[in-house]
Amino acid sequence: MPQLNATLARAAVTSLFKKAGAPGAVLPADRAVRAASPVPPGPLAAYREVCGFTGSGALPLTYPHVLGFPLTLGLMAARPFPLPVLGLVHTWIEITRHHPVHPADALELTVYAQELTPHRRGTEVTMATEARRAGTLVWESRSGYLSRHARSAPAQDAPLAPSPAAELPAVAEWRLPGDLGRRYGAASGDRNPIHLYPLTARLFGFPRPIAHGMWTVARCLAQTPYPERVHHVRADFRAPVLLPAAVTYAADDTGFQLRGTTGRVHLTGRMRRAPGPGTPEAARNGRS
Repeated sequence: MPQLNATLARAAVTSLFKKAGAPGAVLPADRAVRAASPVPPGPLAAYREVCGFTGSGALPLTYPHVLGFPLTLGLMAARPFPLPVLGLVHTWIEITRHHPVHPADALELTVYAQELTPHRRGTEVTMATEARRAGTLVWESRSGYLSRHARSAPAQDAPLAPSPAAELPAVAEWRLPGDLGRRYGAASGDRNPIHLYPLTARLFGFPRPIAHGMWTVARCLAQTPYPERVHHVRADFRAPVLLPAAVTYAADDTGFQLRGTTGRVHLTGRMRRAPGPGTPEAARNGRS
């Protein structure tokens, strides 16, 4: 953790000297690698608790992303990275697990910046994380992070606004405390100021701290039946969840949403899972 705190401090300093949207910005070709090692049990237990995962078997689908976060932050904090780290907003993530992964597995992690694209609200970078076991790719993710800034002219290839999401049936109501960002930050290492306190969030244009996007995805996956069988998920963060908050978790067999009290959709997700005893997929196959 001291090393991660030092990286956060370096990220804060380097952010002061970077200007998002500068013409001619390019991504560095550097790759950050963590040598193969098993998962530390203490941080994993804290993560399971704050996200609502039960049991102690396979790694939660989202956890390798957390393991790779220090590498991601290190690349973003480096001088060649073109965007300021402070204030970056996670906009989407796509995760695929190719093989079952367990805490005792010695995972080698590789992180790199894949793409820099214009966005209607600024500039978005795609970061890739890959996990290998004995040289075999077992898990990978792609994530979008938005640096918000004014554009001199609309980008022709900027992503369009998300289309309205079909409303899924409500499953549970959650009350999220004001310190959720600090609790998840302690478990995950992601202490972006927009998640911590009202004052630090206001510095980046948010009236209150916002929930981590990765917490919302993990909490939804923890709530779904048979989360250990989910091997692919795509989640889009449509609107920030200002803390504290009351939200509705809604889901069906293949998707989930997080909605606010006014019906505003904060998160949408689609997932695929492997058939197994008692799963909806197995039930459908048994009827066919």
